[in-house]
Amino acid sequence: MATKKAQSADPAGYAEAMREVESILSELDSPSVDVDVLSTKVERASFLINWCNERISSAQMTVDALVADLGVFEEEDDDDFEDEDDE
Repeated sequence: MATKKAQSADPAGYAEAMREVESILSELDSPSVDVDVLSTKVERASFLINWCNERISSAQMTVDALVADLGVFEEEDDDDFEDEDDE
């Protein structure tokens, strides 16, 4: 049951999750890695990586929606910007 607890413990944020993944990778890279906890560590790293990917996807959708609402990157605005660079 410890595996379920390890998986379900969400990190406080993206940076914390990445630090934990890096820590796990360092442990796994060690020649003295405990084989008894290997699968638990890999499972936790997998959970954290998926969690981070979900956060990135969510942030990307939010940014895309905000940019679309602002109308910042309309094609004609891009053309005007390129013309200014050519002068």
